Amino acid sequence: MSTDTPIYSVELFPPKTPEGMEKLKLEIPKINALGPAYFSVTYGAGGSTRDGTFETVNWLCSQGIDTAPHLACIGSSRKEVSEILAYYREQGIRRLVALRGDMPSGMGAGNGGDFRYANELVSFVRAEFGDAFHIEVAAYPEYHPQSGSPSRDLENFKRKVEAGADAAITQYFYNADAYFGFLESCRRVGIEIPIIPGVMPITNYTQLARFSDACGAEIPRWIRRRLEGYADDVESIRAFGHEVVANLCRHLIEGGAPGLHFYTMNQSGSVTRLWKDLGLPLAPNQG
Repeated sequence: MSTDTPIYSVELFPPKTPEGMEKLKLEIPKINALGPAYFSVTYGAGGSTRDGTFETVNWLCSQGIDTAPHLACIGSSRKEVSEILAYYREQGIRRLVALRGDMPSGMGAGNGGDFRYANELVSFVRAEFGDAFHIEVAAYPEYHPQSGSPSRDLENFKRKVEAGADAAITQYFYNADAYFGFLESCRRVGIEIPIIPGVMPITNYTQLARFSDACGAEIPRWIRRRLEGYADDVESIRAFGHEVVANLCRHLIEGGAPGLHFYTMNQSGSVTRLWKDLGLPLAPNQG
């Protein structure tokens, strides 16, 4: 379940304003100087940030940066998805993150488009475009909150793999045992694709707690208590957060993880510090 060469990659989200896009354009060269294998770009519920995703992807491609757009299928028709994929292929994009996504607000259960689950999207991409795209899918070491149980979540993940996924990126976590335990469960059911840990730097406790409560990612009690104790001491939160995440990454690398995928939150600072402290390979002329 490992690759010959570890893959270190980063994730961005599409800014909602022109000002946000200009700020991101200043951050991207700093992140790219580290030498990530690719930048992934997120995609909102029902394509709610679709235009922003296209704009961000287009700009990255114009800079010669390898890009992996996220594509969420819920609420979309086969025609819409096919047109998006054809557009990406024409741009020279060869990597895709295929997701179910969340139902757009106000959309009833009967209006969810032609796809219900991510495995259906993966199957569609393979049927329509063959091997034109390297397909990443999502994995949940602490299991997806909507799946109901770890065993059901594993069944869902296996369906995505069997549909043709090449690799997976996990939801972020702070307990390495959750990741390694998930790998063992995958091996038992014959899943052998690379499963790359998603890494969320800790820079803002309030924001992290909100994200984690929404997506079901656990913040271990000892980390919560320490972060709560720092209150508004931003520097202490960042220093402690860096120590926690750097140690987690070292544990994952030493345990054979096939790479790391950093959730940058469109900021270069925390990822740059982690990248350099971990001794990850830098782009040429950046060492």
